[in-house]
Amino acid sequence: MVPAIGALQEINLGPLAPHYLSEVIAGIVLMLVIFQIMWKVVVPAFEKMYEERSAKIEGGMQRAAAAEAKAQAALAEYNEKLASAREEAARIREDAKNTAAQLVAEGRDQAAKESQRIVDSGRAQLAAERAQLIGELRGEVGGLATQLAEKIVGETLSDDARAQRTVDRFLAELESAGSAR
Repeated sequence: MVPAIGALQEINLGPLAPHYLSEVIAGIVLMLVIFQIMWKVVVPAFEKMYEERSAKIEGGMQRAAAAEAKAQAALAEYNEKLASAREEAARIREDAKNTAAQLVAEGRDQAAKESQRIVDSGRAQLAAERAQLIGELRGEVGGLATQLAEKIVGETLSDDARAQRTVDRFLAELESAGSAR
């Protein structure tokens, strides 16, 4: 059911209907001229502009990819440096712990030696003072014993050596009786 040409003439196009065939031919010619001008001038300009924009976009994407690669490399380098810095910090902490432990051990040893020296010195001093006090006590006890003996006997005991021996023997008996308890 293709409409016939006569049927097309029956269609009412209103003001768009051409009055003359020359108008239709002139319209087609002008349309071809405009199409030719567009094809030769406008389309290449648009194509050129499209290519430039595409190149800029591609270049921008390549620059962005290169910048991203650089950023990734910088991040990797930063992470490596950070890891090595952490390792070095851990090593330094470990060295500091070892040094501190060594210093504490040396300090304890030195303090123990100093303490032992002070204790030994104190014991030696006490022994010397004790010997001195024992000597002084023997002399005083001997003198008191001799005076007491003189008062009991009523005579002076002139033999100092014999009196000294008697006092020493008495003190020795006292010491042996004190140690037996």
